[in-house]
Amino acid sequence: MNEHEDLTKPALAVHDDAGVLWVTFARPEASNALTPADLEYMGRVIRDAGNDPRAVVFTGSGDRSFSAGMHLGSLSILDVASAREMIARNRELLATIRQAPFPTIAAINGHCIGAGLGIALVADIRIATTNATFALPEIRVGVPSVCDIALLQQHIGLSKAKEMILSGDKYSVAEMDRYGLLNAVVEPEQLVPATERMLARITGHTKTVLSAQKRLFEAWQNSSLTAAIDLSVEIFASVFASPETLEQMERHRSDVALKAHA
Repeated sequence: MNEHEDLTKPALAVHDDAGVLWVTFARPEASNALTPADLEYMGRVIRDAGNDPRAVVFTGSGDRSFSAGMHLGSLSILDVASAREMIARNRELLATIRQAPFPTIAAINGHCIGAGLGIALVADIRIATTNATFALPEIRVGVPSVCDIALLQQHIGLSKAKEMILSGDKYSVAEMDRYGLLNAVVEPEQLVPATERMLARITGHTKTVLSAQKRLFEAWQNSSLTAAIDLSVEIFASVFASPETLEQMERHRSDVALKAHA
């Protein structure tokens, strides 16, 4: 840790590219480790964005690390009260990302560790480079893996998730891809183009339907099957309150007709 580093200031770069917010963890000298200030700022950026962005992409500065997790300089000063406050802030950030009304992508360049992996888990899509590695080393530090790391078992299975959490070991991108964590694996120089191709596939829909679908994802995650299906009836009906729903139906009908006569 740089003794002159001010961990009270967030180290994030936020760039709007044609309606897509790129949120870059910008502490490369510390492998893009995150601090409570980063968590608070990141959550504020996403909440303040409302329903405006077409999508949000999370990535790391440089080509070595997506994020090494929480900055040890932030953890070493905690007591019970401040630890509760910090982890509650992390929980709120992850919920904000998970519940965002627009698609989210983790563009994973290099090491994806601890809290960094937590952010990747709550994103809708994960694209990783061939040099990416994944680990949950919290248990080696003396603290448990918490919050939305609970989602890991849904991605890679309960047995592998327990092994990963209890060992604190590092896993290759090939192994995590084999266990189903990733949507795509690309060479480092292809990360941005691959992310842009994915963005083109998932953001060309109406904001109304994307928001509705994200609400359904959350319902499927947190409700019983019957409750989630019941809620889907209401969410399906609600999209018809927006003019863009019928407009999109008409555009789609016209596109199908054109292709049929081509």
